[in-house]
Order: sequence, then C-alpha cells, then structure tokens
Amino acid sequence: MAFALDQAIACVPSPTYCSDQSECAPGESAVAPRPITPPLKWAGGKRWLAQRLAGADLPSFTRLIEPFAGSAAAFFAMRPPKAILNDNNSELINVYQAIQLDHGEVYRILRTHAEAHCPSYYYDVRASIPAGRECRAARTLYLNRTCWNALYRVNRRGEFNVPIGTKTAVLLPNDDFSGVAAALNTATLLNDDFTSPLAVATEGDLIFADPPYFSSSKRGTFVKYTNPAFSWKDQERLAAAIDQARGRGANFILTNADTPELETLYGGRGYLSKLARHTVISGKAAGRSKTTELLWTSFPLQV
Repeated sequence: MAFALDQAIACVPSPTYCSDQSECAPGESAVAPRPITPPLKWAGGKRWLAQRLAGADLPSFTRLIEPFAGSAAAFFAMRPPKAILNDNNSELINVYQAIQLDHGEVYRILRTHAEAHCPSYYYDVRASIPAGRECRAARTLYLNRTCWNALYRVNRRGEFNVPIGTKTAVLLPNDDFSGVAAALNTATLLNDDFTSPLAVATEGDLIFADPPYFSSSKRGTFVKYTNPAFSWKDQERLAAAIDQARGRGANFILTNADTPELETLYGGRGYLSKLARHTVISGKAAGRSKTTELLWTSFPLQV
C-alpha cells in the first residue's frame, strides 16, 4: 500500500442520522439513504442475500467492512454510515474510485462503448489497455455487462479472457452513477489483501465476508475470479483474521460453499445456517440447479 490505512479512513466523512426531522442539525438526514443497484454484476455476488440482510434484525453497527467487495452488494443495499470496501482486483476497485471522483465522465465513456457494441468491438476492447482511471473503469463496466455471465476471469498473464455473452444492453434502466458516487463518498476504498481491512475491525463494525468459494470436487481447488487463485491456506488465514476481529468486538457475516471441509474449519465459530439458492454461473439452464450455501455469523440471524 502506498498510504497508511488509518490515514485513508480518516479522510472519509462520517454522516449521521436522526430520527426526528425537527431535531436534525445541518448535515444530518432524518432517514437512512435508499438502497442502490450496484453498477457491477459479479459471479458469486450476493445481491439476493444483501436484500434480505437490509431488512434483517442486525446488531447495531456504524461501519461495514467488505474484505472481498466484488459488486459490494451488501454496501449498496444496507447503505451504512461508513464502510471499508476492499478487493485484490485492482480493476474492480478502480471502477469505484473513478465513479467516486468523476461519475459523469465514466458514464460518458460507457455510453460511447454502448453505441459501438458488437462482437468485434467487444474483443477489441477486451484486448486493449486504456490509460486513465475513467477509461479503465468504463472498459471494466462495458466488459462486465456484455461478457459471458458477468464472469471475471484472467489468464496467467493477468489478462481478462472471458468471451462475449448474449446480453447486449450496456446502459441499464436502473443505472444511477450519481447515487453510486454519493454512496461511495462514505467509503474507504482499498486494493489490498483481505487481512488489511480485517486488521482494523473493532467494536461497532460489521464484517461481510464473501470469499471465493471452495470446491470439494478437487481438494484445494477454489473458484478462480482473480490471479492468483484463492488457496486453502488463504481460507485458513481468513478464519484466523475473523477470529481476531471478533476478539476486538467486531461482528461478522461470512458465506461460503456448503462443504464438509469448511464446516470443520469454521466449526465452533458463532452460528451456522444453510441457505438454499439457485446456481447462476452455468452456461446452460440445465446446469443451474438448486444448491445450498453456508452462512456463519457471530450473532443469531434469520434471513
């Protein structure tokens, strides 16, 4: 990191909310901000769960920490007063930084991509390496919205290599880049290892951890969204970091695949439940079957 995490966090404004409009001081809001649709779709993302969490009975918290931000679905659904959004994918974090700083320019460039979209243009953009924060962000958004199943996958050289998908809409009816920018103004954005934000988690924080999923079909194999892949040792490091954060008073919500290995690893860590859902990554409808996911929390949770 080129800067200290504590310094970055200190630069983020901390909005406050009051229950009675007549008692609000300047700069305060009488109601919590509305949920916002994330600008990115992410394979394995948790929009479905985030919507449930937004209406669930959660412990009081003032800061949300997402060490594996992805589409930041929990952040955009729950709209906490403060947040730390971290991901080791630099292109993803660049999207949030660019929208935060100049959402209008990002949308202008994305509109240019939309007007030119076709298979040959897609592969030209995929092969390109644009300069500038906003151009890189618009490229990532364009590829994310038009590639196969919104998958993010890179080769050994770190090059995005997902083929074009069937969806052609680049600009979406629910796009709200100004709203996304306003929401991100309450967040510290980090491109680091997941242990960095977890190391500062303390009382008053809620951790939402959604790491790359473990597969029992091959011991030690994980779904690979970034380069390098998330290993079993990384899963063990995550468990240890969660334990340490909990020891400092932070609460957590952690999701992963429903496997015996993970049940053993996380056994005794808070409350365990299983959630049913449909898989969505398979290219064929027949492959999109029902499955269950594990949900660990530091508190009883009904979703």
